[in-house]
Amino acid sequence: MKITRRSAAFGGMSLLAAAAISRSTLAEHGAFLGLGEGLEEFVLATDAYIFGYPLITMEMTRRVLTNVAEPVGTRAPMGQIIKLRHYPDASFRDVTAPNADTLYTTAFFDVGQEPWVFSIPDMKGRYFLMPMLDGWTNVFQVPGKRTTGTGAQTYAITGPGWKGSLPAGVKEYKSPTNIVWLLGRIYCAGTPEDYAAVHKLQDEFKLVPLSSYGKPYTPPAGKVDSSIDMKMAVREQVNRMDAASYFTLLCELMKTNPPAAADAPQLAKFARIGIVPGQSFDASKLKADFAKRVPEVGFDRIMLQFKINKAIKDEQGWAFTTKTGIYGTDYLMRALITAIGLGANRPQDAVYPTSKADAEGRKYNGANKYVMNFPKGHLPPVEGFWSLTMYDSGYFFVNNPLNRYSVSARQNLKTNPDGSTDLYIQKDSPGKDKESNWLPAPSGDFILMMRLYWPEEKKPSIINGTWTIPGAKKIV
Repeated sequence: MKITRRSAAFGGMSLLAAAAISRSTLAEHGAFLGLGEGLEEFVLATDAYIFGYPLITMEMTRRVLTNVAEPVGTRAPMGQIIKLRHYPDASFRDVTAPNADTLYTTAFFDVGQEPWVFSIPDMKGRYFLMPMLDGWTNVFQVPGKRTTGTGAQTYAITGPGWKGSLPAGVKEYKSPTNIVWLLGRIYCAGTPEDYAAVHKLQDEFKLVPLSSYGKPYTPPAGKVDSSIDMKMAVREQVNRMDAASYFTLLCELMKTNPPAAADAPQLAKFARIGIVPGQSFDASKLKADFAKRVPEVGFDRIMLQFKINKAIKDEQGWAFTTKTGIYGTDYLMRALITAIGLGANRPQDAVYPTSKADAEGRKYNGANKYVMNFPKGHLPPVEGFWSLTMYDSGYFFVNNPLNRYSVSARQNLKTNPDGSTDLYIQKDSPGKDKESNWLPAPSGDFILMMRLYWPEEKKPSIINGTWTIPGAKKIV
């Protein structure tokens, strides 16, 4: 993380803190940073940057993932289901922090014109979840094994202003925004036999406009926009936008993806810099010299949340929160999760502890070897499943000789004589007899993420703090 002199000055401010700082104090800090009397507007602009980061990122993600004429690989046109047939590999750059435990079954669609009907087949007891995210990354509904069971089920996802009747047997899920991202996940053991079983289920999912429900339906071909960058990672595309372009897009998106009612007090402040929901951006109200500095400082403030947000716990080198999926007015947390794990679930469905340093606080590096020891009976307590995933410093998968990006119980982990379980985290093989427990690392810096799907909510549980993750220790 890049923490500059500017971000250090702003990083500790909450989104509402600027209102509590006197104009004279702001002027003094503004002079120190070379902004003169403009610091108050600068703080407000970085607040707006943070507020809009999820909506901007969702839109840029939508553009990349749907910019094809027909479904292919990890992309499909609007309103068509992406059926990921195998786990992503190290070349995957569309979404940060992808997983290698479930087969994504996803789609972007727009409910602004009419509802869309989503049909789930009988999943035959298999673990799955189909979270639906609005444009602000809130998970507004999540059918799945935990919530609705594994029987066949059908839903109509309706837009913010839609009113009407639905066919019998179709349940309404109302989206707060026109943009909807269905980010489904189906557990798969990764064997040829299980891949085939999941592929059969994926092919039985249906997504159609309400006007075509119950009728033969052939989705139209997608329109390809050659101006969309299909190679650069979405997060990098967002981070490279200057403030004027960023706020122009934000205002356009808010016309069809309205902010929540609870956002009104915050949005009232943004009018001062030309941001008004339902209206185009008034660039004349934003100082021209903010163009590059606002995105830089805004993103620094987002990433600084690892250290200052009280909702993020830090245990033995593992940082995590149980405040994902539904964010309310915690705009910094919402932006942080967008930046490092777009599409995160509600905590009842998944918790994502992340570690950048070992148990002694030293940054991970592939030049070293590490081990995580789980005492007997202390493996992650979950109703679904758990895994430990390896990422490079940009939260992307790491190339390795086993093409293994995560380690979990499906590797048939070996236990020690005392019943404990060791996970080996290192660049080179720990030996053939230990490879089932090996998570390959890169030669440079790396990040670990643990996924606990459907974590226990009683004891022991990561949600209530009655279970803790062991730290990764450097092997001397």
